[in-house]
Amino acid sequence: MKNWDDTIVAPATPAGSGALAVIRISGPAALTVLAQIAPASRPEKRESHKAFVSRIFSESTLLDESLVTLFRAPASFTGENVVELGLHGSSFIVQEVIKACLDAGCRLATPGEFTQRAFLNRKMDLAQAEAVGDLIAAESQASHRAALQQLKGGLSKEISKLRQDIIDFTALIELELDFSEEDVEFADRSRLTQLVTEIKSHIKRLMASFATGQAVKNGIPVVIVGPPNAGKSTLLNALLEEEKAIVSPIAGTTRDVIEDVIILEGIRFRFVDTAGLRKTDDLVESIGISKTREQLSKAAFVLLLQAPDSDTTEVNTIEAEIQERALPHLKIHSKSDLSSDNFNGFSISASTGSGMEELKTEIVRRSVNLEMLQAETSLITNLRHYEALDKTNAALNQVTSALESGLTGDLLATDIREALFHLGTITGEITVEDILGSIFTRFCIGK
Repeated sequence: MKNWDDTIVAPATPAGSGALAVIRISGPAALTVLAQIAPASRPEKRESHKAFVSRIFSESTLLDESLVTLFRAPASFTGENVVELGLHGSSFIVQEVIKACLDAGCRLATPGEFTQRAFLNRKMDLAQAEAVGDLIAAESQASHRAALQQLKGGLSKEISKLRQDIIDFTALIELELDFSEEDVEFADRSRLTQLVTEIKSHIKRLMASFATGQAVKNGIPVVIVGPPNAGKSTLLNALLEEEKAIVSPIAGTTRDVIEDVIILEGIRFRFVDTAGLRKTDDLVESIGISKTREQLSKAAFVLLLQAPDSDTTEVNTIEAEIQERALPHLKIHSKSDLSSDNFNGFSISASTGSGMEELKTEIVRRSVNLEMLQAETSLITNLRHYEALDKTNAALNQVTSALESGLTGDLLATDIREALFHLGTITGEITVEDILGSIFTRFCIGK
């Protein structure tokens, strides 16, 4: 366990956020600080993980009556002595109690420092520490579930297993190097080839989950396109169940991008209504059309609307552009209540609600890998993890090439060590200071 010289304090919940505000103190002097701001608490006689009520003072001034909980090291979130103060949720009270803690010898925690201390004290690995941030930021059931799976160590166990498999063979390769003059071979090259193949297959499966993981974590951008007056704004309003966009029979009403977020089957979707795509001399409408194409470049999925009176040539031109961008899309015949024609494909009436529930189900089915999402396996939701896996895979490709070429053990060992290094950066078994700084500074203060 790392010994920290200082004790930190920060609000764990924002002041004024409700009836209760929590302040957390962590470090070697946590109990001493408590004894100073709550003289009657007698922390040296208190049991760990037991809450009690005590008055909090700043010198002789009573600030609040608090619910106090002690967590003695190492059985705490950070692995240090921790004190949590449950205060009445007044901004004034929180500020004054923090000031009293600072006067007693604490300093303010930096962003993410509580979680960073937990990592450095081996209470969690780096992937789990990042999951704390993801859990705080989760805005849907799916993102919450993915963050919890990672926090529980699902990804960490997989990475550790892969590393251990490689380490076992590395030890044999290293042993060969120690006996190089005797020309002995401890590591079965055919078994190593098989192992590398299996590990690469596992890594590719994890990497393949990144698209689903990113969709779950950040939400799926769905762009609604079509010719003018195809019912795009009406569809957006129907999906959101509110009058978000102006609806008018006049073609070209939508001149700007309008968007909002909804949750479908526990997954966050961001729907974007855009200006109708057509040739126009109207300067303002042209700007709107330019923004539509900008949104298409960011889309993960596209809904292409065609009304009964839409120009078929315009629709075909738009669809060709979508296909050229290789964007997954669903072609929808809108305003079905205004036409008796039988269309091939999906048909809805956003104004009457006909086909809307089926459309929502189809959007989820086509834009998310539900089988992967529901498999309760680890998803790669973090770009840093994806890049580390990609570098690991590249190093293992070098190992494969070296094995096929019959290269010596020292060259094999170099590529294997590189694969181990990149895998280790995911869980923090190998740490680099700039990685830690990048991760923890994104956390809020108090976490």
